[in-house]
Amino acid sequence: MSMGTAEPRPADRRLRLVSAQPDAQPAPAPPSDEELLRAFHRGERGIGLRLYEHLLPAVDRTLYRILGCREQDHADLVQGAFEQIVSTLAKRRFAGECSLAGWASVIACHVGLSTLRARRRERKVIDRAPGPSEETGAAPEPPAQSADPERAVSAQRDLEALRRHLAAMDGDRATALLLHAMGYSINEIASLTGVSEAAAQSRLSRGRRELKARCEPDAATRRDPDRPEEPR
Repeated sequence: MSMGTAEPRPADRRLRLVSAQPDAQPAPAPPSDEELLRAFHRGERGIGLRLYEHLLPAVDRTLYRILGCREQDHADLVQGAFEQIVSTLAKRRFAGECSLAGWASVIACHVGLSTLRARRRERKVIDRAPGPSEETGAAPEPPAQSADPERAVSAQRDLEALRRHLAAMDGDRATALLLHAMGYSINEIASLTGVSEAAAQSRLSRGRRELKARCEPDAATRRDPDRPEEPR
């Protein structure tokens, strides 16, 4: 009786076929800032889309954090921020001392604060303060679920007041506050805004004091609901 190699079973054949398949190719690493900048200045085909995909999360997150919702004009604001980003890159104003995403966040901060100021002026003209959905007909972002509706409403009012105060503040101080709230350190804020660390720290400290002073009348009104709100 022959003792030759036994015929492999169907399961063995399947295992061999699977093991013979080439390994799945790893996902390509995202392009670095340096690669994107070189491609931009060379005018490579498709670089606009690559920049958009690379920077959209930072721009969108920053605008949402400042404005609190995505209204009908949100896409226009994102577009406006990208136009400024491309313009600064074309004029070689980006020195490379910070990340492209951080640079985009600063530009989005400026766009967001300008939008807050414009909306604040519009509300003064019509002498009323409509909510986001009343302004444009767009549905606001769904509020976070809360077991205490009154507390949720109070928190929403506090956020609206905070945005109103930021819109009225000095732009450099407001930008420093927003960048710090987004997790950037003092030395990163200095690099992003093109100032020394001492100047960045000064803007942040002054911004905190100014914001606190602006918020104090709101806190006093909450403690004494019958107290008239001070004019702004």
